[in-house]
Amino acid sequence: MIIKLYPENPNERTVRQVVDLLRRGGVIVYPTDTVYALGCALDQPKAIERLRSIRGGKDSSEMSIVCSDISEVAEYARVDNLVFKLLKHNLPGPFTFILPASSKISDKVMVGRKTVGIRIPDNSIARAIVEALGEPLVTTSVRTDDVGDEVEYITDPELIHERYAAVDAVVDGGMGDNFASTVVDCTTSGEVEILRQGRSELEF
Repeated sequence: MIIKLYPENPNERTVRQVVDLLRRGGVIVYPTDTVYALGCALDQPKAIERLRSIRGGKDSSEMSIVCSDISEVAEYARVDNLVFKLLKHNLPGPFTFILPASSKISDKVMVGRKTVGIRIPDNSIARAIVEALGEPLVTTSVRTDDVGDEVEYITDPELIHERYAAVDAVVDGGMGDNFASTVVDCTTSGEVEILRQGRSELEF
């Protein structure tokens, strides 16, 4: 199923349709400010397992969460003053911040880790879904390592739907990007390390 949403003004009824699916344990593909991503509700352990299986690949256990705003981030990760300033300067935006996780995050997400990736995408559709859901999305980007030069399979919603037939819905927010997020490690107090440079430079 493909569900169309327009980034300029996401339709509330359509957003609720997506959220109802997530609350029933659904797995979706949805647009972000980088590549399209797979997502499910944080409180649905079976959906998290499905997401990991659908994603596949050697890094399928490394998942992040998408929050609606910085105040929600503080519920799921430890945020000191330096990190708070970084988040405020750079989010919403194409960044994944690696932070020490709180106990509120499911073991299904953590898989033995003590840190979690946090995202607040600069994409109105992604944020509308998370806000209406009332909790973070567990998320991981669609695989980019197995498409070669056929970038349409990570940017075109119809081709993504063909590629990921096992998901419950693809949220079509228009053509996606093919640049990854910048990954920022904030797990060492007072220090910040860029683990992967993506489409945007970090602002301090």
